[in-house]
Amino acid sequence: MRTTLAAAGVLAVLLVTGCADDRAEPPVAGDGIGGELTVFAAASLTESFTRIGQDFQAANGVRVTFSFAGSSTLAAQINQGAPADVFAAAAPAPMATVVDAGNAAEEPVTFVRNQLVIAVPKGNPDGVTSLRDLTGPDRKVALCAEQVPCGAAARAALDAAGVALTPVTLEQDVKAALAKVRLGEVDAALVYRTDARAAAADIDGVEFPESVEAINDYPIVVLTEATNPAAARAFVEYVRADPGRAVLTSAGFQVP
Repeated sequence: MRTTLAAAGVLAVLLVTGCADDRAEPPVAGDGIGGELTVFAAASLTESFTRIGQDFQAANGVRVTFSFAGSSTLAAQINQGAPADVFAAAAPAPMATVVDAGNAAEEPVTFVRNQLVIAVPKGNPDGVTSLRDLTGPDRKVALCAEQVPCGAAARAALDAAGVALTPVTLEQDVKAALAKVRLGEVDAALVYRTDARAAAADIDGVEFPESVEAINDYPIVVLTEATNPAAARAFVEYVRADPGRAVLTSAGFQVP
């Protein structure tokens, strides 16, 4: 999903439509950096980075466009030449493919961590308390595919618990897995704590002990082909500074 932040007041619209008027002029604050910035970011960063992008844009006069998707999908797009200035992944593995291809301008840095919960419908009608509760013959469970970070984390957690289950669907990013629960298509899904918190009006997030065996580090980097490297570096610094950290921790991310 590609999102352009054209004004601070359009967050609700952006989250529904995933776009904004490309002709809109960004707000300029003082002697800001200016120009345009394209950020590729993991789907689980959608809410937090949209907020951070608005704040960064207002402070620096930079017009920020986001593309949110599965980290592996974004890494492949970058390595195939898709134009972007910054990449923020939900795990080191997709980032490593970008680094190995020579598309990272510097060493990636970990800026947050995240871990899994069991997403269930609001009120937890089936009384799910552990991963073993997902193994019943009538249980419908959604997981992310193992080649994407949320799927690799789910596999690690299930292995740590000694639990084997057969999901009814494998999704390419965590938002898609969560949507299956929100739509009533499955009984549960393994999703990031932050995504469960963002969807708290519709679902509950059940903590489970094995999630500590599958904590994901989120790296961020300026890309080699960045067309606005000054803005890219400033954005990475903003994400890691107090204003960015405040948004991320309020969403449930852990700061390393």
